Amino acid sequence: MSSIAIIPARGGSKRIVRKNIKEFNGKPIISYVIELAIQSKLFDEVMVSTDDDEIGSIAIMNNAKVPFKRSAKNSNDFATLADVLIEVLEKYKEFGKNFDTVCCILPTAALISQNRLKEAYGKLMSRKFNAIVPVIKFAYPIQRALKNHDGFLKMREPNHYLSRSQDLESYFHDSGQFYWIEAETLLSQKTLFTSQAGYVELEETEAQDVDNLLDWRMLEIKYDFLKKTN
Repeated sequence: MSSIAIIPARGGSKRIVRKNIKEFNGKPIISYVIELAIQSKLFDEVMVSTDDDEIGSIAIMNNAKVPFKRSAKNSNDFATLADVLIEVLEKYKEFGKNFDTVCCILPTAALISQNRLKEAYGKLMSRKFNAIVPVIKFAYPIQRALKNHDGFLKMREPNHYLSRSQDLESYFHDSGQFYWIEAETLLSQKTLFTSQAGYVELEETEAQDVDNLLDWRMLEIKYDFLKKTN
């Protein structure tokens, strides 16, 4: 069973300039992800998909592979992660290399742990699922969400006005950290949220979406917290 880790890291981040190689705790943030993927020994290949020469150089310095540059078509703001991964798999096929499973690891996922990667891989290998996504439970029941209705505050689901929080079904959101998926499923369904996707549940402290400088600061705080507690 051959596996590839694909780290998608284009150069055109806008809200945090050069986010994927911004210094984090003394080194480019993508370095943490590359090192962890290699140290996990889960992958036959750890590669970075990028359109950027500097990102490519940093990836190679950290022992990741950059066998080709990402196409212009998949380097704009509209390309999906699935598009990027499919391009990588198809390029490798041209080189005569095929993989059974793919793990897309986001370059700013500095909080990722080997244990969670291995837990997700184990669930994928159970054959019950064709993809595994790490998720986080919403801290507050979304059934009691509020919305703006012509300037007035309304409940999204008024029938839950008197419902107790503990009686409501839990919902989750994507942690934005990594995605394990069967290669053939990705190529056929062209999505990371497949028809038979399973999940591993993370704690709130284990992941942080990074879209702005406040998010970046939260990432630093969580990283320090996990370092101390572990």
